[in-house]
Amino acid sequence: MDPLQTDRLVAELRDAFRSGRTRPMEWRAAQLRAMLRMIDEREGEIIEALDRDIGKPAYETYVAELSTIANSCTNALKHLRSWMAPDKVSTSMISFPSSGEIVPEPLGVALVISAWNFPFLLSLDPVIGAICAGNAVVLKPSELAPATAALLAKLVPLYLDKKAIRVVEGGVPETTALLDQQWDKIFYTGSTRVGKIVMAAAAKNLTPVVLELGGKSPVLVDSNVDVKVTARRIALGKWGNNNAQACISPDYILADESVVPKLITAIKECLLEFYGDDPSKSKDIARVVNGSHFERLTGLLDEDGVKDKIVFGGARDSNKLFIAPTVILDPPADSAVMTEEIFGPLLPVIPVDSMESAMSFVNTRPKPLALYLFTRDKALEKKVVSETSAGGMVVNDTVLHFVTETMPFGGVGHSGMGAYHGKFSFDAFSHRKAVLYRGFWGDMASRYPPYTIAKQTFVKNFLQGNYLEAIKALLQTLRS
Repeated sequence: MDPLQTDRLVAELRDAFRSGRTRPMEWRAAQLRAMLRMIDEREGEIIEALDRDIGKPAYETYVAELSTIANSCTNALKHLRSWMAPDKVSTSMISFPSSGEIVPEPLGVALVISAWNFPFLLSLDPVIGAICAGNAVVLKPSELAPATAALLAKLVPLYLDKKAIRVVEGGVPETTALLDQQWDKIFYTGSTRVGKIVMAAAAKNLTPVVLELGGKSPVLVDSNVDVKVTARRIALGKWGNNNAQACISPDYILADESVVPKLITAIKECLLEFYGDDPSKSKDIARVVNGSHFERLTGLLDEDGVKDKIVFGGARDSNKLFIAPTVILDPPADSAVMTEEIFGPLLPVIPVDSMESAMSFVNTRPKPLALYLFTRDKALEKKVVSETSAGGMVVNDTVLHFVTETMPFGGVGHSGMGAYHGKFSFDAFSHRKAVLYRGFWGDMASRYPPYTIAKQTFVKNFLQGNYLEAIKALLQTLRS
C-alpha cells in the first residue's frame, strides 16, 4: 500500500466509526455470529492454509485455533450486554447530591498486527475484542504465514462488515505505512524487538498499545512431583504446541537435581510415545516456519558447549524444515540457547540445588510471559506465586491459562503490556468514561466567591469530616 491508499483506508474506517454503525449491540453480535459461521463453513480451507504455512496438524489447528476462536465468540455473545452496561459507582459527599457511573465506550479505529505462529487465532482473537467494544478495525496478518493471510483477506470481507473491518496483506513496507497512521489503539503480537518499533511509532501520536510479546518462559520442577504426569504436561506444552513455536511454550526447565534423571527419562518416553522413533514422519507435530528460522535454531544447537549436551533428539532435515524434539542437559548459562528466546523444539534442562536457587535464576532475568511450577508443596507454591513475576502462571500444568476466558492473558516488562481474552479483550479496546450526574438543587453558596471566613470554616470542617462544626459554620454563613 502506498501512503495515499493507507490514508484513504483509515479515513474510510474513521467515517464508518463516526457514522455510529459499529456502536449498536446488534452490529457487534452480528459480526460475532458471522465469524462463527465463517469458522464452521470454511474449516477445511483454514486447516489447509495452516498446513501450507507451518505444517500444523489438523487436530492442533482445530483445538488451538478454530475452537478457541469459536469459544471466544460464543463467550462474548453470552456476556456482551453486561460488558456494555455502565457500572454504577458511589459518589463522595463533596459532590452531594449526585450519582455516578462508568460508561465503556469504543476507542475508535484500531490496528491489529498479528503473528505467524498461530496465524488464525492471533489474528482474529484481538479482532473479536475490537468488535465487542464497538470499534472499526484493520487486521494486518503476518506475511510469514502467507496462505493464512491470503485466506483471511478473502474471507473477512465475505463474512464481516467490510465498511468497518478490513484486512491488509503485506510485509514490512505495508506495516510501516500502517504504523505511520494515527490509530486509537494498536494491538501487536510478536517479538520484543518489533514491539519496541511499534511502541515508538505509537508514541508519536500518543496511541495506547497492547504488546503481546514473548520471552523465556521457565518451568520449575520440585523434587516432590508425579514425574510421569509432569513430563507429559511439559512435553505437550512444548512440542504439542506448534512444535514449541509459541510464546507460552516452556523455554527451559529448572529442576531439582534429585529429580533430573527421572524427569529426562520420562520426557524421552513421552516423546517416543507421542511422535515415534522418527518424529519427522509424524503427522502430529508441526514444522519450522521457514529457512531463516531453521538456521537460527540449528545455530543454537551447534554452538560450542551445547552440541555435546544433547541427551535426546537433535536430528534435523533442512528440506522438510524439521527439527526433532531435542533435550539439552545443563548447557552453559551464557550460551545463546539460555540467553535468547528459543521459539523452537529445543528444551534445556538445568539441575538446581533448590527451588530457591531456581527462583533466584528467574528473578535475575527479564520477566517471562509465563512461568510453570510443578510441586506438591503448598508452601512452595505460595512462595513462588508471591515472589516471582511473570505475565501468567500455571501450577502443575502448562499453557492452559491461555484458554481460560475468565483470566487476563498478557505479559509484563519485556514480555509485553496490556492483556486480553474474555472481558479483558473488551476492556482492552474500550475507554472507561467516568460520568457524574447532578441536578439543579443543592447548590451550595460556599462553593462560590467571595470566600468569607465562615465559608472557609464550613468547607474545611466539611472536607475533614467534622460535620457538626461544618453545620455551625453553614448556619453562620446563612445568617450573614
